[in-house]
Amino acid sequence: MSLIRKIAGLALASLSVSAVQAADLEVTQPWVRGTVASQRATGAFMQLNSKGGVTLVGVASPAASVVELHEMVMDKDVMKMRPVPRLDVLPGKPLELKPGSYHVMLIDLKKPLAKGEVVPITLTVEGQGKKVESVEVNALVRELTAPPMMDHKHHPH
Repeated sequence: MSLIRKIAGLALASLSVSAVQAADLEVTQPWVRGTVASQRATGAFMQLNSKGGVTLVGVASPAASVVELHEMVMDKDVMKMRPVPRLDVLPGKPLELKPGSYHVMLIDLKKPLAKGEVVPITLTVEGQGKKVESVEVNALVRELTAPPMMDHKHHPH
């Protein structure tokens, strides 16, 4: 890999951990779980905040043929995943898309996703007055076994 590609990759990766603010939606810590060669699906995770309240009504990514909002639920001691049509981000109440809960599902991946790559994801949100806007997010691919990112602002040093 050339030095220029490494620098460009690091620059994009640094964008993925900073906050993206658009359409009254702040997106922080977006990441995607890496995959192995034969794996056809994976999850994307992030924290969502809104001052006035918005509804996440759609997701898309060029990394996969199908991209859906999903919820993981327990049903009689069996963990099940199901698509959800929309998710409300209530005013001042963070919504965390995380493993074992709500998340973005990337299905029928175009190629395996390796640690350090960046996956573009478009979030479609409906805000005040039913105005629909798109928010572009660059999510950093983490290792397949990666735990959720720690929120360091709540931990004393």
